[in-house]
Amino acid sequence: MSKLSEIELSVLDLSPVVQGSDVSQSFENSLTLARRAEELGYKRFWLAEHHNLPGIGSSATSVLIGYIAGGTKKIRVGSGGIMLPNHAPLIVAEQFGTLETLYPGRIDLGLGRAPGTDPVTARALRRETKIGGMEFPELLEELRFFLSKAEPGQRVRAVPGSGLDIPIWLLGSSLYSADLAGRLGLPFSFAAHFAPDYMMHAIEIYRKVFQPSGILEKPYVMIGVSVFAADTDVEAEKLSTSQILGFLNLIKGNPLPLGPPVDDLSKHVSETEKAAVAERLRASMSGSPSTLKDKLNGFLSKTDADELIVNTMVYDFGARLRSYEILSELRK
Repeated sequence: MSKLSEIELSVLDLSPVVQGSDVSQSFENSLTLARRAEELGYKRFWLAEHHNLPGIGSSATSVLIGYIAGGTKKIRVGSGGIMLPNHAPLIVAEQFGTLETLYPGRIDLGLGRAPGTDPVTARALRRETKIGGMEFPELLEELRFFLSKAEPGQRVRAVPGSGLDIPIWLLGSSLYSADLAGRLGLPFSFAAHFAPDYMMHAIEIYRKVFQPSGILEKPYVMIGVSVFAADTDVEAEKLSTSQILGFLNLIKGNPLPLGPPVDDLSKHVSETEKAAVAERLRASMSGSPSTLKDKLNGFLSKTDADELIVNTMVYDFGARLRSYEILSELRK
């Protein structure tokens, strides 16, 4: 079974916009975090595509990947993920071909099949009206075609992009992408940080149906989790309240910039609301170093993950940096 000292750790960043600040500051914070993550030995720094959310600045994901890669030296930078149905596969191939050309050997292309937003905004993105992302396999096949070495006489090719070795990951919060990733022999990342219900079933399916490919000889599972680390359990629990309140606003249809933490969550949410959010965020972990180490090792014993990619939505940027520092220290 996997242990914290044996696996890779990575960062999932949404470039959070906090109350009283702006997107420009969020981008600066993302770069500062990426540089610190590189120093601490994190393997990847991924950015996620979301739209029309006041608290998330990473909507133009490929642009922000270039900014982060240009400001770091060796950490892998990529998408966690690009929502492929929002884009023409040729455009994605050209964008990531450009990134790989500029920062060779450092770019990851993680792909999701959801819109990353609400239905109204999805229509504004000019998405087709197909339901449930069922067009995803065809879009993925087209994208992989444009990233493969061009054949003689091929009339349309990605320039740059064609023939470049850009690792493709499939991301998911249900069983669909787990099955597809396994059958294609691709690495798989499950979004347990906001959709824990299907986590174990998705991992089981992925490993069961996995077929070795030219990319992977055996399954590779990354799991997204939310982690809040601080010097004490009480402090860590308080840090997590910003995410809880933000997630509650989201499911109520009133997304806002990330707000400050609160001392007593019960004064801000009802017991019913608290239970509903806790169910969706039950893969989130908070605590002091000793508490958190036990929680994470228990989680890894259960999932046998190869890698954890950690999202930490904390209002105070200094506390956010410190959380990632503590997490890296737990591997020793």
